[in-house]
Amino acid sequence: MDKDKEQAIARKGRHIGVVIAVTMLIWLAMNLFIGPVLGLTTRHALLFDLAALAGFIYAGINIFQLWRMRQDS
Repeated sequence: MDKDKEQAIARKGRHIGVVIAVTMLIWLAMNLFIGPVLGLTTRHALLFDLAALAGFIYAGINIFQLWRMRQDS
């Protein structure tokens, strides 16, 4: 495997890790701290849940792409 391919795989792995961590932190903050303080309704909580689900689906797609990149090399 050449150096550029290894760097691309490492960069994509870091990107996936950041997406998962940030999505989880924002979701927890909105549901446990910010939402109750602002008195947001359950409709807003569902919106945050769906946004977090979209972030995790995005990460899952990228994990699959990373797996395919590693299979090709």
